[in-house]
Amino acid sequence: MGIFKQPLTYREAYAKATDLCCKSEKCAFDLELKCREWQLAEEEGSKLIASLVKDKFIDHRRYATSFVNDKFRFNKWGKIKLAYVLRQKQVEDKYIREALSNLPQDVYLKVLLDLLSAKAKTIRDTNGYTRRGKLLAFAQSRGFEIDIAIKIIERM
Repeated sequence: MGIFKQPLTYREAYAKATDLCCKSEKCAFDLELKCREWQLAEEEGSKLIASLVKDKFIDHRRYATSFVNDKFRFNKWGKIKLAYVLRQKQVEDKYIREALSNLPQDVYLKVLLDLLSAKAKTIRDTNGYTRRGKLLAFAQSRGFEIDIAIKIIERM
């Protein structure tokens, strides 16, 4: 199961969880997985997460903002992919929408333009229709909106 030979006690799990939350933002879903890994009883896991939320170690608004900023900045993910992953982590839609709306549109478009320009250099096919299809597929794989990608490709 986990890397621990014996299940953690509630106190040990709380100490480990607060330490994790101090090092980086975590959501309740991340901590649920940790509770299973630590072999914490389900009711104790729920109690632990409730305590972490109450003590402000877990804050989904803060988590969504941090996640969006980091994944956009470092991984160059688009809004669709960002929202998808946050929904998988059971972050509420209102926090997802808020975090995505904080991305500056000009920076967002510039990142997509840079990605598509770099990708265009690697495509050997000279057929315009095929090149466009490959660029659109690439933009979609990164989680960018198709309509925005089409506009940028047409300008390239």
